[in-house]
Amino acid sequence: MKNLQQMMKQAQQMQAKMQEMQQSLSDIEVEGQAGAGMVAVTLAGNGQARRVKIDKSMVDPEDVEMLEDLLVAAYNDAKAKVEAKVQEKTQELMGGIKLPPGVNLPF
Repeated sequence: MKNLQQMMKQAQQMQAKMQEMQQSLSDIEVEGQAGAGMVAVTLAGNGQARRVKIDKSMVDPEDVEMLEDLLVAAYNDAKAKVEAKVQEKTQELMGGIKLPPGVNLPF
């Protein structure tokens, strides 16, 4: 029974650490770029978009599709960086414990 109580206490501590990590992720900002930095998207660590920067030379009413593609590429770059940062923070929190495939924390 003592083992079960200890496990419950550890689970509660882990949950508190996860909540703390989720809070800290919202403070992290990651920038993704496309078009050699001509288009940039900044995301918070929780995945929320913060900023979009577009170089004026990229604004061409005759070629809107290129700008749309660069925005998507910059967003995807930022998202990949956020996911890597979340993975890094989760590994720190878990103390090196490997999660089973398909388990994505904290989301």
